[in-house]
Amino acid sequence: MTAANDMTVRETNLPGLVRRQGKVRDIYDVGEELLLIATDRISAYDVVLPTSIPGKGEMLTRISRFWFDWLGDSVAHHLIEVVEERAPEGLEGRLDQLRGRTMRCRKAEVVPIECVVRGYLAGSGWADYCATGSVCGVELAPGLEQCSKLPAPIFTPATKAEEGHDENISFAQATEAVGGEVMALLRDRSVDIYLRAAEYALERGIIIADTKFEWGKIIGPDGTPEYILIDEVLTPDSSRFWPADAYEAGRDQDSFDKQYVRNYLTGLIKAGQWDRTPPGPQLPDEIARNTAAKYREALERLIK
Repeated sequence: MTAANDMTVRETNLPGLVRRQGKVRDIYDVGEELLLIATDRISAYDVVLPTSIPGKGEMLTRISRFWFDWLGDSVAHHLIEVVEERAPEGLEGRLDQLRGRTMRCRKAEVVPIECVVRGYLAGSGWADYCATGSVCGVELAPGLEQCSKLPAPIFTPATKAEEGHDENISFAQATEAVGGEVMALLRDRSVDIYLRAAEYALERGIIIADTKFEWGKIIGPDGTPEYILIDEVLTPDSSRFWPADAYEAGRDQDSFDKQYVRNYLTGLIKAGQWDRTPPGPQLPDEIARNTAAKYREALERLIK
């Protein structure tokens, strides 16, 4: 495993195992299970930046584990355990590097749709609304402001992209990809989880403006397909987290997520100093430290 410095883990390279890398996670197939290792990489505008965020992977893993535990038996999921005191067989010598940031997970066939739930009008949803008056084909009332709270959460699926940008699609397009019955089931489950989690977070001073869920298919004991929650869940990387006490519609919001990094990069883009293509720019130390502090505050507010 290589580290950017004593505080960060940028990538892993476990002996004898084939690695698949996402923007943030390193994924290893270990037979009946997968190892999902959350590194300290950070991406924005679909580009992995050269700067790591100290402790980010561990904080993301702790938040995901909290939500998986909080959902309990009401939602089946892929998490077996987070590696803490015992490394997977054959990796005992790597325990110090795996501890706290590695999830042992059940394998599942990934449903190729991002299940996005929006409670507020922000990001690409706001841009879509400004252009069309709707978001992913869901028509909304006229006159809404940036970051307005929606009367009820909306489900706005997207395609999953291995590289580059995910693409917002309509519910009808999603059903063409995976079937109407499956999409209706995953929509209802996703909205239900969002509503429950948003209520919990708001009691702790965090608005979950939107989030995305990923689902996987397994075959149950009776031979019928079952759908389980996979990947990360309700983290600052998969969601927009806003401080409730600073919320005001009509403007960009302060955030506990990587929007802080996006805002810095947007300034570079507007100044003609970056064109949103790799390699991304280095982040100043202050931006990296403050981003880590925002992740930490979100963790501490949720888990207390």
